[in-house]
Amino acid sequence: MGQGPGEDFAEFAAARAGHMYRSACLLTAGDTHLAEDLVQEALGRIYLRWGRVSRVGNPAGYAQTVLTRTFLAHRRRFSSSERARDSFPELADTGADPSLRLTLLDALARLPAKDRAVVVLRYWEDRSIHETADTLNMSSAAVRTRCVRALARLRELLGEELAEYARS
Repeated sequence: MGQGPGEDFAEFAAARAGHMYRSACLLTAGDTHLAEDLVQEALGRIYLRWGRVSRVGNPAGYAQTVLTRTFLAHRRRFSSSERARDSFPELADTGADPSLRLTLLDALARLPAKDRAVVVLRYWEDRSIHETADTLNMSSAAVRTRCVRALARLRELLGEELAEYARS
């Protein structure tokens, strides 16, 4: 006997939630509580359309698009509020310098929300310019422009010794 739609969605959510959470942490520049809320809201929206979503060729890509749009909608609603953060997401120790990770998250936090979304989609999610443009409902030229400006701003924020992390 096959799985029901609820079981199918639960399996999908369990498999994608970790990746979505890491992306949300980058989008929110380390605000783990907001990242959890965004993932939960995105998964709720996906569940409502699961019958249709489960038939598309790339439900994982659809989930990332919903997550990014949920983040941008949240930023529009609460654009005047600042949120303090006292901790960053716990990540597996890869031998990388934790202060570098904090510096990079701080630099991401200083980018405008749409620029941060472009950087995360292009360089964390490894999406093409066209896919990023579709996700963000903007033209490919606008994505290219935002990429150039965001990377230049990151290089400026990171200084000479860390600018290599903001190369395109």
